[in-house]
Amino acid sequence: MTKNTKKPAQSLKIPKAIIVTGKLLSFISLNLATRFAARLFTTPIRHRIPRREVEMDTGSRQTLLQIPQIDKNIVVYEFGESERKILLVHGWSGRGTQLVRIAEALLKEGYATVSFDAPAHGKSSGKTTLMPEFIVCIEEINKLYGPFETAVGHSLGGMSLLNAVRKGFPLSRLVIIGSGDVIKDIMDHFIMALQLDGRISEMMRIYFEKKFGETMESYSSYLAAQTIDIPVLVIHDNDDADVDVKCGIHIHKHLKKGELKITRGLGHRKILGDREVIENIVEFIKR
Repeated sequence: MTKNTKKPAQSLKIPKAIIVTGKLLSFISLNLATRFAARLFTTPIRHRIPRREVEMDTGSRQTLLQIPQIDKNIVVYEFGESERKILLVHGWSGRGTQLVRIAEALLKEGYATVSFDAPAHGKSSGKTTLMPEFIVCIEEINKLYGPFETAVGHSLGGMSLLNAVRKGFPLSRLVIIGSGDVIKDIMDHFIMALQLDGRISEMMRIYFEKKFGETMESYSSYLAAQTIDIPVLVIHDNDDADVDVKCGIHIHKHLKKGELKITRGLGHRKILGDREVIENIVEFIKR
């Protein structure tokens, strides 16, 4: 079990102005508050590329790719030259270079990586997105840049990859890091963070299902895990303040060929740069 003495970063706090606005709308109308919450739920925060990711950003071949199914453009990063390709998928409010330390380690082992800024993330277009759009992007990238031997996903990226494999995305192995699990729990946690009436979580679920014509719960990670036959490495930190470690444990229980690695003291994001974690990922991929 990897240990880190530094205190992990805490979950991002929601600005007071947003909480006050939500409560005001809730007082006026639960329907208005539901639409407000749904908008926030689908709107990621764009962050500047940190210094540690600049080399991957400048050293990658970047292409603007149109995703016809959702009529959005995304930026694709090709890092390294090799027939042995690995797809990297970032999480919510992340970007295509966020898994840079993993990409660098794989490059040294003779692999090339392909990653992308999901819709409404990084350099890609749009202001809102949801997991189904992540999955569509994965499928389109596989058509144009695949085949991939393995894929590595962080947080929502891990959830998206599990569902993409469930839908037929061909891989030999899969690695998921800090991935969420049950959709209802994710929505409940979000509404709780907004300090809104718990009923709004259910109303938001109904709103999305009417809008997209799909059952939201069907995207839960553990349900996808039950259908997957390939080896999957599940990595999760015991002190993850964004996604509880029980999610990783629960996903692992539903995998036919799963391996579970629990770390400590790394939190939700530092885990992506931990030396021992990266060594475990590389070793798993090379088997």
